[in-house]
Amino acid sequence: MEESLVSKVQSTFELSKKDIRTYSPLTLAYIGDSIYDLIIRTMLVERGNAQVNRLHQNASKMVKASAQKDILHAIMDELTEEELGYYKRGRNAKSVTVAKNASMSDYRIATGFEALMGYLYMTEQMDRIFELLHSGLHKAGFIESED
Repeated sequence: MEESLVSKVQSTFELSKKDIRTYSPLTLAYIGDSIYDLIIRTMLVERGNAQVNRLHQNASKMVKASAQKDILHAIMDELTEEELGYYKRGRNAKSVTVAKNASMSDYRIATGFEALMGYLYMTEQMDRIFELLHSGLHKAGFIESED
């Protein structure tokens, strides 16, 4: 079985595994933002070679707070109780960062979405991330359905 990215980072850099409950929701959002961004960028690059500016514009449309809100709303009924709890913890976290180019409501929902992505990543549930993102991106209209 292939080692997860989290496990590989931990073993390579001799880091100990931490209890997921010790992470603040904003820490989970911090890593979740990066994981979501990496998945979107990978998806766009794999669609074919394009100008970097075009890639950036397309990625920006999918990673902005309002887009994350749309995706979260699209998958809300698919979340487990535990996943919903991590989303809500992130959404309700008090951040010193002020929303840029987003309403405070969208920003808070996006922070919850990122916390959910961070929780799933840190607990090595990449298949679940892909399942939720595939569903959410389709339902929110960011990618066309295969059927």
